[in-house]
Amino acid sequence: MKEEILTILKTAGKSLTAIEIEEKLGTNDLETLLKELRELEIETLVYHTNKDKYMLFEDSHLLKGILHSNKKGFGFVDVDNSDVDIYIPKENINGAIHGDLVVVELVNKKSIDRVEGRIVKVLKHESNTYVGEINFKNGVGVVELDEDKVNLKVIVSKENSLNAVDGHKVVVEILKRISNKEAEGKVVKIIGHKNDPGVDILSIVYKYDINASFPEEVEEEVKNIPMEVREEDLKGRRDLRDEVIFTIDGDDTKDIDDAISIKKEGDTYTLGVHIADVSYYVKEGSPLDKEAMDRGTSVYLVDRVIPMLPHELSNGICSLNPNVDRLAISCVMKYDKEGKLLDYDIFPSVIRSRIQMTYKKVNSILENNTVPEGYESYVDDLKLMEELALILRKMKVSRGYLDFDVDEAKILVDENCVPYKITKRERGKGENLIEDFMIAANECVATHIYNMDLPFIYRIHETPKEEKIRDFLSFVSNLGYNVTGDLKGNKSKAVQKLLKFVHDKKEGPILTSLLLRCMQKAVYSPTNVGHFGLGSSCYTHFTSPIRRYPDTTVHRLLRTYLFNHDLSSHTINHYQEKLIFVADHSSAKERASVDCEREVEDMKMAEYMESHIGEEYEGMISSVMSFGMFVELDNLVEGLVPVRLMDDYFVFDEMRMTLVGEKSKVKYTIGERVLIKVVDANKEAKTIDFKIIKKL
Repeated sequence: MKEEILTILKTAGKSLTAIEIEEKLGTNDLETLLKELRELEIETLVYHTNKDKYMLFEDSHLLKGILHSNKKGFGFVDVDNSDVDIYIPKENINGAIHGDLVVVELVNKKSIDRVEGRIVKVLKHESNTYVGEINFKNGVGVVELDEDKVNLKVIVSKENSLNAVDGHKVVVEILKRISNKEAEGKVVKIIGHKNDPGVDILSIVYKYDINASFPEEVEEEVKNIPMEVREEDLKGRRDLRDEVIFTIDGDDTKDIDDAISIKKEGDTYTLGVHIADVSYYVKEGSPLDKEAMDRGTSVYLVDRVIPMLPHELSNGICSLNPNVDRLAISCVMKYDKEGKLLDYDIFPSVIRSRIQMTYKKVNSILENNTVPEGYESYVDDLKLMEELALILRKMKVSRGYLDFDVDEAKILVDENCVPYKITKRERGKGENLIEDFMIAANECVATHIYNMDLPFIYRIHETPKEEKIRDFLSFVSNLGYNVTGDLKGNKSKAVQKLLKFVHDKKEGPILTSLLLRCMQKAVYSPTNVGHFGLGSSCYTHFTSPIRRYPDTTVHRLLRTYLFNHDLSSHTINHYQEKLIFVADHSSAKERASVDCEREVEDMKMAEYMESHIGEEYEGMISSVMSFGMFVELDNLVEGLVPVRLMDDYFVFDEMRMTLVGEKSKVKYTIGERVLIKVVDANKEAKTIDFKIIKKL
């Protein structure tokens, strides 16, 4: 009945009473109709007006979005499919808190960047559990939440405290809202004492609802999985154990997804990409599979990995460790000297990696011609791989591939999880080579299934919105650069030229990061729209099934369609329905993982700088705001220079993103090098404050 109601309202193009809808339905069951209308209203598909009429929500004056608030009481609603955030004053919050899905109505629209609204209804609370520190007074616990954007005090009775003590970091569940600022709750997990090593990181992990341990039923299932490849596992597999196959990873990598091989005959290259056959062990619908889907991804933090799969699989039977038999799915591709794909084959295999190489040692061969011990017999293969990788990269660039190459920080911590060094993460020829080969395999697999017109999960990256690129061009022009670009034709090529233009400027790293922010976010989808950033018409994630659930799903689809030849209508219908959820859920878990990793890094950077207060560093102005400017140090630590610490009254020029001293006329703008002093750092607040010493 719901679909019929929506069709009637869409066709009518105006609001209708329940009686009018009943007449058009041709039914005499008003009670059922009103029940269906209420459900559609809750789902925000239908809007019930003050005049007791119903219309499509999308045709109403209301909007739906996520509230982003702070402890000061006001917030902004990020509306679906809109670039404009709606400002919500304190008095119009209506009981909603940070992260809630809300219905909002506009109360004024004075300018394009100042839209004010009022929250009409909370559709869904973002979470019913929070992380915080508990302390007791007169036998009653009060949990101060870690999430500073949620202005909520949680009261916990002794019987609901799980025997927590003062200073424990806990996960607390909200039982009842007492008021907008107070709630009753109960402790559902004690993370540990706030001063215990690693509890700071675990507190952030639990904040993002990331499982740090595996449930009992998963542990039981793992006990029944063989930890060695058996003869019966080889049925239907191509035996590649005599082939020269090896892996290249980071020094401390233990979950090895991918191995590679290379041959050349005349002008034809044969590249083998061999990926751990995780779906052979993780059966669809099993407790292990459900837990992996729930996690969505492994989470890589400064001192630990929270794996998608238990260590017995992620570091053991599924990991392509050297000198042991491992099950794989191989994608073997043949290329000509121009990088054109001539032929390929995708099949189940058994491999035996010859050596676990590291990027550092591979780079010493490819960049310095220095051969580490044990690598002597693989030099020719590595040089051949470099040759093919350069061809493939040239081909990608010619079609519009965008290489943002943004620096990443590497935070080193001691045994107590205290940071002692922060450096830039190194990226050399070895890292680029593996990236090129994995992209090639991902494209090959995606294109094959796309051409079969079967349900599949794609990695998509939509074209950036033209206004965002134009805003960026305007900003670059305000810096004094004369840049032009045709955004009407091949946008990928236009952005590629823009990226090349800003790369060599003194503000290059900052401008590159700003341009990256203009891009859409890559997500998973059952509908293929291509991958803008890679200049690819068809792309998926196939190469990391140990740490990403979409890759595990892709492997399962390959087994179903290609190896088991199951193309029944039942199977097709099953995946058509399931992949919508898998894509949405995986995208959401990926965002949570990235946010968690970023927040842990922010905290550890602040903790590191706590022991460097008073020291001076060089850096570059990365952003300018009315309240101050952010400076990024050469080790990628970023801190704020508040205007209150600046020796003048500074006027903010929003158009040029500059601060100008009223008396001194000193001007600060993005990209300028400065010398700063660290004046404050706070691990809990994850903040770092600098003071400008001088411009460089």
